[in-house]
Amino acid sequence: MANPFKPLERHLGYCFRKRRRLELALTHPSFRHESSDVHDDNQRLEFLGDAVLNLVVAEWLYEHRPHEAEGRLTQFRSRVTSTEALGEIAFDIGLGGYLRLGRGEILSGGARRTGTLADTLEAVIGAAYLDGGIKAARKIFLKLIAPRIESLQLSHASDNPKGILQEICQSRWGRRPQYRIVSETGRPHARVFSCEVVLGERVLGIGEGPNRKTAEMRAAEEAVRRLEQEN
Repeated sequence: MANPFKPLERHLGYCFRKRRRLELALTHPSFRHESSDVHDDNQRLEFLGDAVLNLVVAEWLYEHRPHEAEGRLTQFRSRVTSTEALGEIAFDIGLGGYLRLGRGEILSGGARRTGTLADTLEAVIGAAYLDGGIKAARKIFLKLIAPRIESLQLSHASDNPKGILQEICQSRWGRRPQYRIVSETGRPHARVFSCEVVLGERVLGIGEGPNRKTAEMRAAEEAVRRLEQEN
């Protein structure tokens, strides 16, 4: 019987020993909900693939960027494994064309949706890990993701400073930072919020903005800069 996934496997750089695992990785929950004979979908594989990918990326960064501080490595890992980055890769290899989607998802363009594509790629990596261990996951990473790492533009003003700060704090101290608004000034139509991000009694950063969200983001950016300088 011909292998319908052969072109995809060429893109992935890995050939599955058990094709059923790849098929499951490509099964969206909407397809299971609309199919009486399908009893599983790719959500659990997505969970596994996310963890495996983070490990493989961290390993690669540790080996290939020996002079980078922890905070910077965390920044790189967050960008490499972001929905945007993974969704773009999945789109480029035509992953959406292999997805098993429910009718509603098909009509709403699910096969082209960045989040859906990124989640599916993570599920495929999880399936590869079950099929061939960490070596299989590394093969996919090296074929699809590693060549793009150098092209990623990173700055201290990251897309997700709060997420990066949380990863640093969890990694170093096993705790999450907390945000607190310390003042609100200005007229009602021009408010200025001042926010502190703290870990226990320690103030990690301070930020200001026209709303709570912006103030928290700027406080997180300052905290990430400070923690990077400590290394």
